Amino acid sequence: MNLSRFLAGAGAAALVVGCAAETEEEAPVEIAKVDASQCAAVDAGTLGAAEASATWVAANAEEGLPAYCEVIATLRSGEGSNIGVVYRLPEQWNGKILGLGGGGWAGNVTLETAREGLKEGYATAQTDGGHESTDPWDNDWAESPQARTDFAYRAIHEMTVAGKELVAAFYDRAHDKAYFQGCSTGGRMALMEAQRYPTDYDAIISGAPVYTLQVQTTAILRNNLFGEPGASFTDEELTMVSRAVLAACDRDDGLEDGVIGDPRQCDWQPSTLQCAQGKSGDCLSVAQVKALEAAYAGIRSSDGNWAMFPLSKGGEASWPMYISTGGGEDVTNGGGLMTLWNNVMTGRPVAFGNFNKDRDVQALRTSTFAEIYEAKDPDLSEFFANGGKLILWHGESDPGPSPVGSNDYAEAVLAANGDTTSASFRHFLLPGVEHCRGGPGADLVDWLAAIDTWHSSGHAPNTLTATKADGSMKRRICAWPQTARYDGKSDPNNIENWRCGET
Repeated sequence: MNLSRFLAGAGAAALVVGCAAETEEEAPVEIAKVDASQCAAVDAGTLGAAEASATWVAANAEEGLPAYCEVIATLRSGEGSNIGVVYRLPEQWNGKILGLGGGGWAGNVTLETAREGLKEGYATAQTDGGHESTDPWDNDWAESPQARTDFAYRAIHEMTVAGKELVAAFYDRAHDKAYFQGCSTGGRMALMEAQRYPTDYDAIISGAPVYTLQVQTTAILRNNLFGEPGASFTDEELTMVSRAVLAACDRDDGLEDGVIGDPRQCDWQPSTLQCAQGKSGDCLSVAQVKALEAAYAGIRSSDGNWAMFPLSKGGEASWPMYISTGGGEDVTNGGGLMTLWNNVMTGRPVAFGNFNKDRDVQALRTSTFAEIYEAKDPDLSEFFANGGKLILWHGESDPGPSPVGSNDYAEAVLAANGDTTSASFRHFLLPGVEHCRGGPGADLVDWLAAIDTWHSSGHAPNTLTATKADGSMKRRICAWPQTARYDGKSDPNNIENWRCGET
């Protein structure tokens, strides 16, 4: 599909969060109000749960939280299944449901994750994914086939179905809209909902999705890459590399601000830092140069698929968060694969230090676990036909799941769904942003407001506004494949001084 036509298909009505945008008028939202007496009446039968408890939580003015009914329950999809769920039902409800995803190899039932939705009047729904562990790298629970299936796709669906029943009973009317939002594993859960259960949600936000096991094979191969003799880096050396990259490419988007607008267009080469013969210090060894070149290029299996995703130029200083760049212990256990392998690849031992880009990668990605876990199906025709909207987004400097993987999925969605994607799908890349949050780039976008405005108005967003929490940076972000460029005229924190275009 022609990419220019993809963006043009939404017409001239672009949504800019935080700035004026023309939208169709909606009828005023009907606010449903409840109190502690309704909360006290909630029991397991209200949502078809194995067990449930309900507690009325008073409003917290200091934190801006409304009063709400917190419902904690256990759902069971079958024998051996224990799906923990938490619903928070605000005193004044806006008529909408917000499902929320987890992170790592865990679900997420924390109030912190539900906070923003609650403040806006959403009834929120969360799950532990079918197991209680909150350690993002612990997946010993995967020994149980039931737990594997629940975490792979069933827990979010069961949470959603039961949550809709609870909401209807609690507020004495059905919901108006249901949205889902998640990043990382939550992003994978988001895509899984669109693919497997296309009628569960009206609109979905998928951030930095760990949607295939390529993320885990990437983690192993990256660790091995920097574990080669002489190929490891100190934090100071990575900072030196990052400074060199920025010096070469930071101004490519028209502004020197510590952020590279489009890392794939940066032509800086590691060899420019290679030590001259007989020299050392403030330069790189041959082994380090080769490791960097491989890290930026990525590694493909013989079938053409990524065995190790590329890393983006400009984000080098953040790599140690997820990669053993110093040659030491990997705190993530290869994205959890080192513990997962024994549970899902029984009878097939592997030497992770010699992990093979073909044999071992293919064995994992053709396994029965991959079949239920990977959310890679680009055919979203049923979701789109039902009126569904999908926002996919990724930080350009993510050292975990790669923005290249999200770009690949975006390409696949375009190819599989044709012209219908122009009204139903948008993908955004955030320059200088790490995994879900952080980094030198503007990392805060009101995704929920964006998807709600889109679904309500029918106008697909072609631009959004990203900020930093301290107010030091505000940037326009453009719907992929376009990127933003500063016009050099005035305040760079005025998004009107940034223009979208293809690089």
